[in-house]
Order: sequence, then C-alpha cells, then structure tokens
Amino acid sequence: MTPATPPPAGDPSGSARTPARRKARELAKHLRGERPDYTYLKAVFRHLREELGVEVQRQPKRLPYVPTEQEIRRYYDTVWAGRRGADIVLIKTLLYTGVRVSELVRITLADVDLDACRIRITQGKGAKDRVVPYPASFKETLALHIDAQAAKHAAFLFESSWKKPYSTRGVRAMLARYAKQAGLPHNMPPHRLRHFLFTWLKTQGIDDALIQPYSGHASRKSLEIYSRIGLTDAQASYDDAIGRFPV
Repeated sequence: MTPATPPPAGDPSGSARTPARRKARELAKHLRGERPDYTYLKAVFRHLREELGVEVQRQPKRLPYVPTEQEIRRYYDTVWAGRRGADIVLIKTLLYTGVRVSELVRITLADVDLDACRIRITQGKGAKDRVVPYPASFKETLALHIDAQAAKHAAFLFESSWKKPYSTRGVRAMLARYAKQAGLPHNMPPHRLRHFLFTWLKTQGIDDALIQPYSGHASRKSLEIYSRIGLTDAQASYDDAIGRFPV
C-alpha cells in the first residue's frame, strides 16, 4: 500500500492526506454510475468546495505592458527603414486590426474586403467569426500586396515562397528582430501591438461596446451591450479615430 503523503507546511488539520491520484480513483467509484460529463463534474466540485469551506486561491493578474506612442513610432520607423514590403504590410495589419497572431497567419486573400476596408477573421478565439476594420489610407498598400500574392498564386495574405502560411513563430521572430534593431527596452510580441491599439482607441474616447467586437475577446455583458449598436456606428467611430493613429 502506498503510504499517505505528509500534510503540507501550515496544514491546520495536522493529519496525513491520501495521495490525490488514489483519492481520485476512490471518488471515481462513486461517480462512475452517474455517467458524468465535464459540466456535471464541474458543478459537483463547486458544491464540494462550498461544503468543505475551501476558498479558491487566485493569482493576482498583472497588467500587460502597453508600448508608448513614442516606442510605436520608433519601432515602425525601423520597420519602414528596412524596406521589406511584406513586413511593413504585416506589421501594419497587426497595428490597425489588433488581430491575434494565430488569426493573422490564417487570413486568406478572399477574407480581405478592399471596398469596405474590412477583414474577416474566421474561427478566431472561441471558434467565433468576426470582422475587423482597417483605415482607408491602408487600402492601396494592402491592395498592392494582395495583387503580388495573387500573382504568385498564394492563398494566404502572408505566405512563404514554398506555398505555406507564415508560422506564428516566424512572425514573433520577425517582430523581435525589429524591436532589437530599434533599440527598444522591451520586446514587441504581437499581443503588445494588440494591447496598444485597443488601449489607444480607448484613450480616443471610443466606447468599450465598439471596441470589444473588434478585439474578439468580449464578455457576455459586452456582447449584450453591443447587440444594441449597429456595425456601421462602430465602423464610423473607428474611421474617425484611426486618422489620428501614430503610424
């Protein structure tokens, strides 16, 4: 028989505990007849915590680092000086849309609506589709990039020479390389560009109800608020604010 493990330091019970794996097997004998699914088990253990008076220890959330406008300008100036057209388009797409890197590498040429200045994000986080805007000033640059990709028979907006979409690792490495060249004190992973856009839009007075659907990270409450606002209103607010964007 496996000996019981000693209680952790500070355990007020003063008694030994059954190893967690063995206790799970014991509980499974009682629960197997219920044919439980995940939702049922989650509810059972929530009530079990209440019965035992166990409090959930939550780690305090640290605020994400958001680059300053000066850092973003310095970063983009370095990208521009490199004169690599595809890199410029990619980084501007991240800056203007705030998409996640996993979403960026899955954008196809067909997902881009040049007339409406929107990009469709298919099966983003949470398996949800959404539409993100970009400024009209970016349309011509994006159209030229799309024409070049189409001439190479590419399917994706950002595709390698061997007909594969960019990898998330490759995009992160590119962004890190430019951050180093710019001499920034911090790296510039994709989520920092995302944080910058949505923080900046907020400082421009755009309501959360307009920002949340573009971010793809909406709470139920935010979605309920947005359900009363038309997409046209959101687009107009974005268009008005993005004209003051530092890049």
